[in-house]
Amino acid sequence: MSPNDHPAASSAEQLIAECEVRRLRRSGPGGQHRNKVETAISLRHLPTGVRAEASERRSQAQNYSVALFRLRMNLALEVRRSSGPDYTPSLLWQSRCGGGLKISASHDDFPTLLAEALDLLAAMDAEPKPAAGVLGCTPSQLVRLLKLDLRALALVNRWRAARALHALQ
Repeated sequence: MSPNDHPAASSAEQLIAECEVRRLRRSGPGGQHRNKVETAISLRHLPTGVRAEASERRSQAQNYSVALFRLRMNLALEVRRSSGPDYTPSLLWQSRCGGGLKISASHDDFPTLLAEALDLLAAMDAEPKPAAGVLGCTPSQLVRLLKLDLRALALVNRWRAARALHALQ
């Protein structure tokens, strides 16, 4: 991973190496077993302070996986990396964009793609048309990607409101 790569693009091993991991007890489904075993997972990404937690499963391993995905999503939403004038889309973005940008919000690649799109939108004054041109997709595909996570759409619309631009819908 180069210094300009987004932390949401890190492998699970790289990300966990940069995190404080806490195992906790939480209430919820699982009955007495739930209160005896530390099944909840809390992650804090030390370089950024971004946090995520999962406690809804009975299995610590499942909660670990859910918390890691949530951490990657929170990193995608909260951490911005600069995109210079010589920016080229990542190989992941290029492989996903050929023939249309199709991805589910629950796919492992989604936080990485969202982070890349948000970084470029931040660099281009929240304008989808020029950002989509650089990314090699259509503006409507880019907006559809944002709509897969309403927090991402709200973030871009806050940027747009600060520039007196209409909200994306």
